[in-house]
Amino acid sequence: MDERNDGRELPLTWENVEDLPVFFANQYICQFNQDEFILTLGQMVPPALLGDEEQRASQLEQIDRIPIKPLARVALTYPRLVELIQVLEANRWQYEQAQQLRNQEMGGENT
Repeated sequence: MDERNDGRELPLTWENVEDLPVFFANQYICQFNQDEFILTLGQMVPPALLGDEEQRASQLEQIDRIPIKPLARVALTYPRLVELIQVLEANRWQYEQAQQLRNQEMGGENT
């Protein structure tokens, strides 16, 4: 705590989050340099191959690469990276619990 604020803690609030676009990310790069981690998020869309099997195979032969569209790069300190991992793990656990409950309610087996 900064001594200039007399120890007063102020709440943090997320504002205007709903105004930001939501991007679907399915590709990731994580790099580190000293104590900083750079997380790059990207999106890869498979090529549309149309026609019969022979036509699709021919179209696929014409493709030499599939581009990844970069969406965002975020730099994190090590403590913030650890915090992000914990937040993601907690959210994954909550999701798995909700899925398990949903499966049980629908008469499915535990997974």
